[in-house]
Amino acid sequence: MQKITILIHCKDQKGIIAAVTAFIAKVEGNITYIDQHVDTEQNVFFMRLECDLTNHTISIEAIKDDFNQTIAADFDMSWDLYNQEQKPKMALFVSKYDHCLFDILGRYSAGELNVEIPVIISNHNDLRSIAERFDIPFHCVPFTKDNKEEGEAKQVELLKRYQINFIVLARYMQIITPGLISLYENKIINIHHSFLPAFPGAKPYHSAFKRGVKIIGATSHYVTEELDEGPIIEQDIARVSHIHSVEDFIMKGRDLERIVLARAIKLHAERKTMVYSNKTVVFS
Repeated sequence: MQKITILIHCKDQKGIIAAVTAFIAKVEGNITYIDQHVDTEQNVFFMRLECDLTNHTISIEAIKDDFNQTIAADFDMSWDLYNQEQKPKMALFVSKYDHCLFDILGRYSAGELNVEIPVIISNHNDLRSIAERFDIPFHCVPFTKDNKEEGEAKQVELLKRYQINFIVLARYMQIITPGLISLYENKIINIHHSFLPAFPGAKPYHSAFKRGVKIIGATSHYVTEELDEGPIIEQDIARVSHIHSVEDFIMKGRDLERIVLARAIKLHAERKTMVYSNKTVVFS
């Protein structure tokens, strides 16, 4: 039995849900999950639907063609249909920090993430041994302001070679180029502390400690050309007080980064996020 997920957004109008569910019944699908949301300010309708296809004589490609020519055309929809059995291929970009990388690979090895990880790409060789421990190909692509074009070309070549569907920046400490962003629009996930813009720079936890902040946070978002301004996928916080040291701040911050990034990866891999107007709809 094939399982599919359908994501839809379009102008809000009457009859969308009825038309989509009737179509699923027509192709002999059994709906196992359905949720929808309407942005009343922008008059935009969103839907996420999962179903089991019980008729093995109808191919997914035939269903896509039929849906596109009828339902999608009638309602002027933007939509995607995914086969749940096909795990998306995720590339990890890393630099020298290892806490997010270890967490992701641990969850991956435990079967917690519905992804494949064909490659790890870094601008340094420091974390090569971790990739080798998990038996994942590791490629060092030097990346500086002086070799951006060469570095981007090599990154793109590797991503195409490994047929990557989306990218995760697991504390990758370089700015992603516009060319790469355009190739993977809303498919590059980043993680960082939530002290921006109040505490920028290399030591934000030290600055926050001196200011006496009471909350530490982490944010995971899709990458856009506007640095750290992309659509937010997931966030979380931890409370701190005067009894905590700078080291406590950093430890709590790294814990949050691990958790928030893992949640964002899971949401994206399970096709539970939809992007519009530089923000997201995230289905449960």
